[in-house]
Amino acid sequence: MREKLGEILIRKGLINTQQLNEALTRQKEKRKKIGETLISLGMVTEENVFRSLGEQWGVEFISADSLAVKNPGAMSVVPEGFAKEHFLIPLDFRDNMIVVAMADPDDIVALDNLEKLSGKRVDAKLASPTAILGAIENSYEKIRKQGEVTEAIGDLQFFATSDEDDESMVDMSKTGGTEDAPVVKLVNLMLQDAIKSRATDIHIEPYEEALVVRFRIDGVLQEVMRPPKASHAGIVSRVKILSKLNIAEKRLPQDGRFTVRTTEKEIDMRVSILPLVTGEKIVMRLLDKSSFAFSLATLGFDDDESMIFRRWIRQPYGMVIISGPTGAGKSTTLFAALNEIKSVEDNITTVEDPVEYHVPGVNQVQTKAKIGLTFAAALRSILRQDPDKLLIGEIRDEETADIAVKFALTGHLVFSTVHANDAPSTITRLLDIGVPPFLCGSVLNLVMAQRLVRRICQHCKTEYEPDDAELESLMIDRAFLKGRKFYQGRGCAQCRNTGYLGRTGIFEVLEMRRNIRSLVFDNANQDEIRNAALANGMVTLRDAAFKKIFNGITTSHELLRVTVTEI
Repeated sequence: MREKLGEILIRKGLINTQQLNEALTRQKEKRKKIGETLISLGMVTEENVFRSLGEQWGVEFISADSLAVKNPGAMSVVPEGFAKEHFLIPLDFRDNMIVVAMADPDDIVALDNLEKLSGKRVDAKLASPTAILGAIENSYEKIRKQGEVTEAIGDLQFFATSDEDDESMVDMSKTGGTEDAPVVKLVNLMLQDAIKSRATDIHIEPYEEALVVRFRIDGVLQEVMRPPKASHAGIVSRVKILSKLNIAEKRLPQDGRFTVRTTEKEIDMRVSILPLVTGEKIVMRLLDKSSFAFSLATLGFDDDESMIFRRWIRQPYGMVIISGPTGAGKSTTLFAALNEIKSVEDNITTVEDPVEYHVPGVNQVQTKAKIGLTFAAALRSILRQDPDKLLIGEIRDEETADIAVKFALTGHLVFSTVHANDAPSTITRLLDIGVPPFLCGSVLNLVMAQRLVRRICQHCKTEYEPDDAELESLMIDRAFLKGRKFYQGRGCAQCRNTGYLGRTGIFEVLEMRRNIRSLVFDNANQDEIRNAALANGMVTLRDAAFKKIFNGITTSHELLRVTVTEI
């Protein structure tokens, strides 16, 4: 006789007798299976229930992080709709058998139909419904995408021209204006997939023998498709038409933009086209124009960093500067700050290029250099608009810096960003731009360097022991670990097999205390400012990353990717 599921769970220590009795009572009321009842009551996880069911039925259980399709050909014989209906996914062909993971290996109807579809006997494994649905979405999506690409370009005709010809390489006058045109379908497919994947950039790269499409997801590029090389000219022409660029110009860089509207949001696409020796490369940056949805609590600050940052963003005047490379999340942090301090009593104005987020209650100006609306020109006009708080998208020249400093000196609170490597070098960067030391030391309240690191996927997170090579690259001794644990993601359907899902910030917060201001007044070098800041308790970017490693939030790989070795 089979051991009952409840008895197995009690034997494993996953529930106690009282919990089982409570679940049995609830089961009679709801008329569900005991496993479903235990899961709905939060007494045990779905994976533990199905792992125990595998033991009860004598069927091999496959966990979510191990559920991978080894032979895509197995999926070609099983329609996606059938797989979803019966909660199953084909994994492999083996010895005249089709290996399938199922939520119910006793489903006779499904087993019989599987044999008819594949012409093979069925080797059924067990997996949880959630894991199966995730694997179906991930695995069948690749088949759908490839099929859509093939369908989109199947009827496309291409026309070759010489470099001196002024005509477009593809005649878009007939195909570019209708949504049924193959090249339109192909470009739309890329855009839809990028939005669905939370991508921030799309790279369309021509090489000698291939055309590669990559998305930047969570700050890292991932290859997503390889359309035929011959489709490159059509894609470039379509993107140029959308961006209102010159399709006949193929020798010079071009920049443009267009907007994509979905049922849920509006995405601003910033287009850059760069001529390479192998053809024109396209990079499209995706900016979500929906309402700003971040807060300081969700950015990754620890308690000390949050307390310091909140203290200085509430001051009546002065400057708060955030530094870091492009894509480090500087604007996101500044807008989260504005979102926290905005009120009906303040006139808050921003000058940006581009406007990345739309924030209710904030007056936002988009610079347009072509018509003379530069940062400096906009700031001069804003001064006559009676502002209280001001956000400048980036300080990049002496004129902008000079106006920003004057704002701060005349009783306004100024937020801005600077491209610099760390917090101390941000001060020297401002001095290099042309801000006099006596003004720089007077107006600065807080300088903060920032980076983004990827979060470990919580669906496939696992503990591991770092080897000597990894510890050497981190420049730490094994004795330093002292029981601290390292974690990583093994890769699953939820994280596209990367082991990461989402991002969080690491911060280097430098308060402008009296000793730091004195150093700036005396035109001290970067190392002197850094040493004084460390003595004041500043935590470096690298140490902030180590904290997140030991808290199980990110990995050593991310630390090495975004921070430099400190010697």
